[in-house]
Amino acid sequence: MFVPTTFFDAIYDYEDAEYVIFGAPFDNTSSFRTGSRWAPDKMREMAINFETYSPKYDLDMTDILVHDAGNAFVSVNIDETLEWIYEDAKQIVDDGKFPIMLGGEHSLTYAPVKACYDACDEKDDFAVLVLDAHFDLRTDFRGLKNNHACVSRHILEDITKKYVSIGIRSGPREEWEYAAEEGIKFYSNEDVFEMGIKEIIKETMEYLNSDHIYLSLDMDALDPAFCPGLGTPEPFGMTDREVREVLRAFAPKTIGFDIVEIAPEYDNGQSAILATKLMREFIFAREASKKLS
Repeated sequence: MFVPTTFFDAIYDYEDAEYVIFGAPFDNTSSFRTGSRWAPDKMREMAINFETYSPKYDLDMTDILVHDAGNAFVSVNIDETLEWIYEDAKQIVDDGKFPIMLGGEHSLTYAPVKACYDACDEKDDFAVLVLDAHFDLRTDFRGLKNNHACVSRHILEDITKKYVSIGIRSGPREEWEYAAEEGIKFYSNEDVFEMGIKEIIKETMEYLNSDHIYLSLDMDALDPAFCPGLGTPEPFGMTDREVREVLRAFAPKTIGFDIVEIAPEYDNGQSAILATKLMREFIFAREASKKLS
């Protein structure tokens, strides 16, 4: 169930749409700076800034079948919120549409990932790609299993081990040791700097070897110089162009997408503007790939 509010260029009805955007305004497990609950509406506000035409892809957003369902109803309780978002995302996927969730905090990603996995006919091919500064590999944090610091651990344990994270540069010793012991595939910020994003994209594509990828963009993967309005900012991160390259490369192989962890009150709109532009780049790239197939 959704609360009506829309992007100005998401002009299609739900029945006609291929892409369904929905906000998830929840940040109750945030451990540093709250406010990501305001991000979906801030992104909608910032979207008016952009022209609908993409010269790179020769596509116009108003010609792409996008619907904004509004914001999902959420509870003060994370477990109940995850159940509700799962039901909403599963309905979108069952209706043959592509879900795009705008958080909200990263704990919420578990719900659409599970919805996409449950609906996937080729479960052995299902994979998850996460861009994030943090491992999020704790079993629980501050007394909560479904804390934002635990989402990747639960995806790996409950859903799939076909998983890669890019941009990692923060986490306690135990998480680094766990990742090494379990053979979890990740690229640190140092890897991005030393290897270059194109090589990392190539290796990740080969490692996942999947046409059913769920892509989660935690905006703190970016350096705060590009994206200062974050719940848990970490310096020395990825550039906006590096993140864009990842989205463009993997969009054709995705079955679900989210953007999370913007806290818009901590800047002048810069982070929401960037997130909105990245979402549009993702949609354009995925749509353009269909012309070539």
